[in-house]
Formats: sequence, C-alpha cells, structure tokens
Amino acid sequence: MNEDTPDFDDVLQAVGPRLRALRRQRGVTLAQLSESTGVSVSTLSRLESGQRRPTLELLLPLARAHQVQLDELVGAPATGDPRVHARPIQRHGATFIPLTRRPGGLQAFKQIVPPRWGEGGAEPQVHEGYDWMYVLSGRIRLRLGDNDLILEPGEVAEFDTRIPHLFSNPGSEPAEVLTLFGPQGERMHVRARPSPK
Repeated sequence: MNEDTPDFDDVLQAVGPRLRALRRQRGVTLAQLSESTGVSVSTLSRLESGQRRPTLELLLPLARAHQVQLDELVGAPATGDPRVHARPIQRHGATFIPLTRRPGGLQAFKQIVPPRWGEGGAEPQVHEGYDWMYVLSGRIRLRLGDNDLILEPGEVAEFDTRIPHLFSNPGSEPAEVLTLFGPQGERMHVRARPSPK
C-alpha cells in the first residue's frame, strides 16, 4: 500500500465523527435521524462513537438523509477532479454553501437552516440589496414589513432588503433554501414566466 493511502481501518474509524458532525451541522437529533432512515437510535449512536463498524447498508440511508455523496461520508480520497468545491460557511448555527465565486455582484447560496432556527425573538433587519429565496425543503417563516409568511417547498419570495425582514425555520426539521442576493439592489430578471392557467 502507498504511504499516502490511509489505512482501511483508519478510514472506517473516521466515519463516526464525520457522521456526528454532519448530524449536528443539520441540527437533527438521533431520534429524528432514526425516524427518517429506519436505523435505530442505538445503532446510530454506536456508529457515531466508533463502536459499530459502518456498512453500506447503514451508510446509504444516512447519505440520503444528510444529502451528501457516499464518498463524503467515508472520506474517500480525491479522484483527480480539477474542480474547486465551495466550502460551507457556518453562521449562527445555519450552513451557507456559496454557489458563486466572484466577489461583488449577484451572489448565490444554498442555505441549510436547522429546526427552530431564528425563532428566538431576533428583530427584523434592513440593508442595501435585493433578495430572492426559493424553498427547496422544509418550511421558512419570512417576516417582511407588515407581512408574516410561511414559505413551503417550491415557493419563492423576492424583496428589497431595505424593507425590514427576518427569516427563520419554525419547523422541527431542517429547511433548505436557495438564495440569490444582489448587494447593490439588482432585481432578479425572470425571462420566462409560466403561462396563466
């Protein structure tokens, strides 16, 4: 075996801490993860602590639940892919994954918002810019001016960020949001709209 290649046992030992970090990053309890994967709480706990050896049968539902590739769970070595992968940013318990790389101008992010995030009494904020939010999964509460809205998967909100606004996740599951933000107040340009029914 090449000296640069990690030992198979070392690779398997690293799976548990990686699983725990992913679960905590998403703000999910062992019980919630057990419910969504069908894997018992005790098995999940033993996997995370390294007391249970990971198997494909256990890792596949976990990769689906955490919405990551299987090789990310096991820390597979790089395959020579020349692309640069964006690193997630943690902010106040939420995860922001940048989808654009150039500074300034229009920015795109995927946000993973943990359960009950932002529901603790924070005040709406204002700043320069224009925001477009698309809910991929879960539910997002958007307080915008005098409006208090619940956005469901597939729904979009578009607003000037100079209007007092605050978004949160009122649900018991993580929510995922696609956000386009124009710092100088650029509006998003929709070239095709669905025809009226």
